[in-house]
Amino acid sequence: MIVDGGKFDWANGNFPGFTEPDASYHGLKYAEALGPMAYILKARVQLLRDLGPALSPFNSFLFLQGLETLPLRMERHSENALRVANFLMDHPNVRWVSYPGLSNHPSHELAKKYHRGGYGAILGFGVHGGLEAGRKLIDKVKLFSLVANVGDAKSLIIHPASTTHSQLTTEERELTGVTDDFIRLSVGLESIDDILADLDQALKSAAEGTTSETTGPPEELEREAAPAAESY
Repeated sequence: MIVDGGKFDWANGNFPGFTEPDASYHGLKYAEALGPMAYILKARVQLLRDLGPALSPFNSFLFLQGLETLPLRMERHSENALRVANFLMDHPNVRWVSYPGLSNHPSHELAKKYHRGGYGAILGFGVHGGLEAGRKLIDKVKLFSLVANVGDAKSLIIHPASTTHSQLTTEERELTGVTDDFIRLSVGLESIDDILADLDQALKSAAEGTTSETTGPPEELEREAAPAAESY
């Protein structure tokens, strides 16, 4: 799926594929001949021809069906994610929360400037108990699905330190921003009451029998310095 606004300057000297003649298309210079339509038509008449990434009619229909309700779904994703972030900020088993909709987030002002209708579905937080509690937490959730991808209609969870980044050392993980206590969520469209209830029971279960962690949250996200989150 390509969405092209037609406002990029392809003739700025950095894209010879748009400014030099295309021998396979009668010497056409896309930027000169097509102006704002240069990118999308090049994709259609040249790249589609050469690479062949054409959808079947049914797959195209499914994409269009999904796009028709995308704005409504994103509103629900964002609304649920903000509620989750607020909930986690006040949870005794959570050390820190990172979500651009929270006023303590270092990019909050930029998020307010560029986002419309919410701040998206992705957030991260640190669980008390570090690596051990993180492993327990992802095993205790019932509604959330343990998968590495994001952006699904259903809620997703992962503990990178014990899954996707487990082959790295602690020092290597921390260089990438993956602390032992870090949990990533992709908040879905389910009832917010069900989402919060699942996180609450999993956090309480993960806290049982775990020891204090040695890794800390990013300094800019320390709970003590975090003002109340704002709504949108």
